[in-house]
Amino acid sequence: MAESSDAELMTELARGSMSALARLVERHQQQVRTLAYRFTNRWDVADDIAHDAFLRLLHAATRYRPEASLTTWLYRVVVNLCLDQAKRRRPRPLPDVPLLDPEPGSDELLSQNERAAAVQQAVRNLPERQRIAIVLHRFEGLSHAEIAEVTGWSASAVESLIVRAYGQL
Repeated sequence: MAESSDAELMTELARGSMSALARLVERHQQQVRTLAYRFTNRWDVADDIAHDAFLRLLHAATRYRPEASLTTWLYRVVVNLCLDQAKRRRPRPLPDVPLLDPEPGSDELLSQNERAAAVQQAVRNLPERQRIAIVLHRFEGLSHAEIAEVTGWSASAVESLIVRAYGQL
């Protein structure tokens, strides 16, 4: 049996199929959580944002038009929820958790951890719009046009933000 497309699942969801919602959540949850984490640096907040994003998906199902990619729509929702969350409270610094578990005596793994932590910190220190552009471009693999669609910014603004962000990094 062929896998249903996102558009087909959204049509089913609009008709009240909760199994369609479950399949959409299963398909996109990790991507949504990871994107939210990259903005918030907290898994608990990322989980809340993912939950809210899928609730919005449920409520918007009857208005969904398949001209736009569902993934693009979800990215926009997650970015907006992250921006809203940042406005509500200033993030508290948390201790950095190593990205890799170094083996005893492994200088190479320790060096990788240090570089990864430095990159994470540098991305966190970028201005908000630059951070959004760089996360969507570098970590999510979106093109400049896709970022413009997700954020509502012009393509030239996206390009400028990315160039400035890479320059600061």
